Amino acid sequence: MTNLMEVQEENPSGMTPRQIVAELDKYIVGQADAKRAVAIALRNRMRQQRVDEEIREEIKPKNILMIGPTGVGKTEISRRLARLTTCPFVKVEATKFTEVGYVGRDVESMVRDLVDISIDMVREEEILRVEEEAERLVTDQIVDALLPLPDEDAEREESSQRTREKLREKLEAGELEERYIEITIEEQVVPHVEVFSQDGGDQMGIDMGDMLSGFLPPSRKKRRLRIREARPVLFDQVVDSLINMEDVRQEGLRVAEDLGIIFLDELDKVAAGGREETGGPGVSRQGVQRDLLPLLEGTTVRTRYGSVTTENVLFIAAGAFNMSKPSDLIPELQGRLPIRVELDSLTAADFRRILAEPKDALIRQYTALLATEGVTLQFEEDAVDTIAQLAYELNQTTENIGARRLTTVMERLMDEISFDADQRTGETFVIDEGYVREQLADIVENPDLSRYIL
Repeated sequence: MTNLMEVQEENPSGMTPRQIVAELDKYIVGQADAKRAVAIALRNRMRQQRVDEEIREEIKPKNILMIGPTGVGKTEISRRLARLTTCPFVKVEATKFTEVGYVGRDVESMVRDLVDISIDMVREEEILRVEEEAERLVTDQIVDALLPLPDEDAEREESSQRTREKLREKLEAGELEERYIEITIEEQVVPHVEVFSQDGGDQMGIDMGDMLSGFLPPSRKKRRLRIREARPVLFDQVVDSLINMEDVRQEGLRVAEDLGIIFLDELDKVAAGGREETGGPGVSRQGVQRDLLPLLEGTTVRTRYGSVTTENVLFIAAGAFNMSKPSDLIPELQGRLPIRVELDSLTAADFRRILAEPKDALIRQYTALLATEGVTLQFEEDAVDTIAQLAYELNQTTENIGARRLTTVMERLMDEISFDADQRTGETFVIDEGYVREQLADIVENPDLSRYIL
């Protein structure tokens, strides 16, 4: 079984905190404190795996709470972290959950989602390990479908073997991909069963379906497919026979326990109303907080693959806290988020950098989109400055929605060019300050209209 920690030296999970911050800088402007905090937390996951076993059990992850207004980069940090790390990573919104006993998802479902992702990751590692052998077996099956071996005739068998070798060569050269063959497809019948229990309806329903499917034989049927279509179907069937799923389950549970990361967004929404709210939706909100406590402290959660403990799972929580304060969270939950990081509000200078600097900057996105129509966009420096300033001013005079304001302002700015692009093939549009002010004049001059431009 491949140990994920053994392969981390060659991939971003083995990066130093400084390198992690440098990667985040390519996509996220500013917010140095938040980047440092998550970079150290990620590095500590790797450090923990290397210390002596005796002390390793005593080292627990330091959960993080990121606080800052909407649109400043909290969620974007989580998205980029998910791409940077080979650790199982789940992003969930706290607003999805309800207190146990209410209709909705219970908080333990986030751990079950983490285990599902971990199992998939380990299975992908195993597929890479057996990929070469699986492809060879798939080719054998395709050759058998094209030309079955003859029965007990040495002369015919020798001639058939030569023909099969020629077919194999053509298959490897990709010359037979459009040829039809007949293959047998196995489909496991999994009945859909809804059973509600203390473990949650979604989980128990899956467990019952898995149990009942074990009593039902797989459904086999023959289908006629092109070779290029049959290849992935046969590959999946062969891989299942080469991989020991019991080992995958055990390793997946271990990886989820030791390396799992859960990003809990919108935590402030379950603090709205404060601790004094004793009626209405506040009851369930405070119940969600109480249900989160054991997960952050460390508890055992039952999943369809087995039990998993959360004491080594790293939780990164985030919230705008514009209608509530971190102190509105119940004290026990505050104590389980010991590292606090405050993200800064964005300035006009930050907006300008967001427009032009990141690898996925909005200007680059629109330029690439219109290039597909043969239209060239050229943004002047004064135009970029003006877009950033106008977006910043709109945030100050209406709702402050952070960098998301840039998306809607840019969409309004590019509306006319995007609509007529198919008729302007080969043309170059130079976007300067005058064009920006002309296109955005109505929403800047009319406060009532600008409120509708999110």
